[in-house]
Amino acid sequence: MRFFSAIRVTCTLTIACFLLLPCIQVSGQGGPVVKTPRGYIRGIEEKSIFVFKGVPYAAAPTGNLRFKAPMPVLPWKDTLSCTQFGPVAAQYAGDTKTVKGEEDCLQLNIYTPSLKPAKSLPILVWVHGGGMTGGSGIGQNGHSFSHSDSIITITINYRLGVLGFLYLNDVAGYKTAGNNALLDCIMALKWIRENIKAFGGDPSRVTLIGESAGAKLISSLLATPAAKGYFKQLILESGSVNCIRDTATAKAIRKRLMDTLGISNPVELLQLPTATLIKAQAKVLGGAKGTNYFGPVQDGILIKTDALHYVTNHPDKNVRVLLGTNKAEALLFMNIDKRLYTPDSTVLSDWFGDNYKYSYKAWQDMHQLPQDTAAIITLSRYMYQMHTYRLAKALAAAGYKTWMYSFEQPNKGAPATHAEELQYVWYEAGHGTPANIQLAVLMHKHWVDFIKGRPLWHKYDSKHMGMIFKEESHEAIMDDYEDPAHPTMGFILH
Repeated sequence: MRFFSAIRVTCTLTIACFLLLPCIQVSGQGGPVVKTPRGYIRGIEEKSIFVFKGVPYAAAPTGNLRFKAPMPVLPWKDTLSCTQFGPVAAQYAGDTKTVKGEEDCLQLNIYTPSLKPAKSLPILVWVHGGGMTGGSGIGQNGHSFSHSDSIITITINYRLGVLGFLYLNDVAGYKTAGNNALLDCIMALKWIRENIKAFGGDPSRVTLIGESAGAKLISSLLATPAAKGYFKQLILESGSVNCIRDTATAKAIRKRLMDTLGISNPVELLQLPTATLIKAQAKVLGGAKGTNYFGPVQDGILIKTDALHYVTNHPDKNVRVLLGTNKAEALLFMNIDKRLYTPDSTVLSDWFGDNYKYSYKAWQDMHQLPQDTAAIITLSRYMYQMHTYRLAKALAAAGYKTWMYSFEQPNKGAPATHAEELQYVWYEAGHGTPANIQLAVLMHKHWVDFIKGRPLWHKYDSKHMGMIFKEESHEAIMDDYEDPAHPTMGFILH
């Protein structure tokens, strides 16, 4: 009897201990399974790491939640298969002139080297670019930092264009609409903080990384009180807080959309089909010139004041920031919109709105250079560089640990233009062929060091030092161009 009693006690204790486990990881034929507060999810093993694709971090923003702030995802009963990427956010496909993706897009993808590491791992969260109207989390290879660098990499989707940034604050019940994409990012970060331990991660070691629109979007979190505490570090590649719009500009863009659709009441926008909205949006944008039209809104609710003023007066000295630009940012856009090679007030107003006069005057004042060279320099400054320098100065002055860089590696004889640093930063041996492999290895290592909290080159300070990445990389004083008359907001329509 004592023998059987002992067996019963042992079994009871074993079952009790099993039930107390916070998560279950199975690495068998069925793939790894992890328990989250909302339910179990199953992933796959891919290139010797664990990958979970299409994990919902918020409820579907459809039906009653359309154009509203993201809400927590409801629990599920059965194990959720997360072995394939979910749909991209609804967007216009210019090559086919069709609408692709879905409104139900608030999902993320997790790449983790281990579910049970000896020490909790740092987390890198990729926020994609695409002019706030295109792209998706699957556009970047999450293996680049996870496979060899022991960094959990997460890529996210967020709502784009009218679905993520359409100003509807004057419509009852839709006060967050102009900042829903920003709220999507915060919701994803909240999900990560609550769940990432089960995937081997340390929720106190979150680094956000974005390029172009992605960098602009996450830079706005610096001026968003609701985002405080959700991240430790930011990497901003070619993007700053100049993406934030005032309400007058946001309404002007909405007016253009409504005129295109032939409607007069913004309430009518709420029930229009996705394809109708996105096609009208594409007409309003008119191609690359509409890159600056959408973005977060200084609405007095989520973003309450000028972003640089907020950073200066509400510093979070525990946050570290790495930011920079490329030497000839504008060249990519000039080759798309040839008018920019000899810019006039019309083309510049297309790109900068009422702010066109600043870049126009600066270009005209560069008499000593050929017109096209002057255009590359001027437009690169007013599109990206000046705003990045401004943010760096504000951060450093407020006590943030700040590092700057300039990517200047030529490509087939042309100066480094927009987005060309990505293949260097995300370099993975055996994948991709950047022109300078040695530089790719160096830059990737620097980014890894930053993510892991290690020292980099000299911090950006009163001497305005930064790292120049090219054939012979070196530290130098940055060309911190400034136009004091230019407002913080890069695109204004009044």
